[in-house]
Formats: sequence, C-alpha cells, structure tokens
Amino acid sequence: MPEPGKLFSEGKGKRIYETDDPDYAIVYFKDEAMAYHGLKRGRILGKGEVNNAVCAHIYPLLERNGIGTHFVEQLDRRQSLVRKCEMIPIAFKVRNRAAGSLSERFGLPVGQKMEPCVLEMYYRDEDETAPLLNAWHIRAMKLATDEELSEMEAVAMKVNSILTAYLAEIGIDLIDFKLEFGRYHGKVIVADEISPDTARFWDAKTHEPLDFDRFRRDLGNAAEAYQEVLHRMMGMDEQ
Repeated sequence: MPEPGKLFSEGKGKRIYETDDPDYAIVYFKDEAMAYHGLKRGRILGKGEVNNAVCAHIYPLLERNGIGTHFVEQLDRRQSLVRKCEMIPIAFKVRNRAAGSLSERFGLPVGQKMEPCVLEMYYRDEDETAPLLNAWHIRAMKLATDEELSEMEAVAMKVNSILTAYLAEIGIDLIDFKLEFGRYHGKVIVADEISPDTARFWDAKTHEPLDFDRFRRDLGNAAEAYQEVLHRMMGMDEQ
C-alpha cells in the first residue's frame, strides 16, 4: 500500500498527502465538521470512514459510465489513493430541488422541484466565502477555458442523471450536490468528493435529511444518517 508523505493540503473534511509518485496523492477523510464559515465546529463520529466508502462506491459508478475521475482505489477505512490534479477553482452546484441558499435567496419553498435542474458555479477562494460565478467571471479571471467550462457543465449534468437514478433505487432523493474538477495530464476529470458532506440526500419516503444538514441545522443523529446512506449503498452492491 502506498505510504502518505508530506501533507499537501488540508480542508474542512480531508487531508491530502503526497506520495513517492508525483501523479498520485492520498486522501485522508476526517470526522471533524465545520459549518457557517467556521462559526460552528464539532465532530460526526465515523464521518470520515463513511465519506471514504461512499466515494469508493460513487466514483467507480461514474467511471463505468464513461466519466473520468481522480479515484484510483480505497486503501483502508479512511484513506484512498487518487490522481493528483491541478484543481480548477470552480465549484459546481447541481440543484434538483430548492434547499439551502437557493431557497433563501429566492424565497422558494424547501423541496420545490426545479425543472429543469439549476446549475450554479461558485469561486473556490481561499477564505471560503465562495461567491457566485458566471461564465463572464470565469473568462475574465481565466479560471477555465470556454471548452473546459462546456465540458464541466456537460459532465455535471451527466453525473446528476447517473446519481439521481442510482440513489432512487435505494430510496434516496438527490436534492443537490457539489462537484469539483481538476486537470490531470491535459484532461479535465471529476475530483474532490461526492458524499453526505457535499450533497443533500433525503429519504425518499420521509424526506428526512441523510447528510450534513443534520449537523448544520442541529437535527441530531448525524452519524446514524451517514451510516444509513452507506448501508443502503452496500445493500445495492450486494443485489
């Protein structure tokens, strides 16, 4: 198993370590939780293990459907080997239903279906204020080429279709999710993570959140909700 080397970067939910191969890195998933730009901090027991395992389920699914990702293999319960990318500082948010800031900005009822879905872009700035972007900002700031932007938008829509269908089979509604990309040897691939930390998963019957909102909104049972998502995914794999 590759051994982690120097700490390359650290975020709210992960640490990224270099390896002896410059093309690869090791992601370590943490239990620490942070919301509202650091004003709320805590831990969700076992969150890192769940997020690591969820990514190990989702990324191979995307690969099987022709979408390139940074994922290589899960190394242990908290670590995965990934392709080391030059991250593109744009976060894409695909919204199938109104929730969170979308609901607040426009006064939309939480849960209102968006037809078609809404695709938003945010700037991944160092102070994590994440202001909204449009294509004109991206061109002026030279964050990505027009070709890259078109490709990322198309991939985001395809990922949404794949995940919406997959999660529906295990009784989960995909409300929204964040998607990030990186450049790897001249190709743009999906990177970062797709997990209960970065997506809103609702139980299809009860509409109860099974994601980070349980911590963010003080709903309780966050660890149990994360485990439920993984349990359903593992059950799906066994079918």
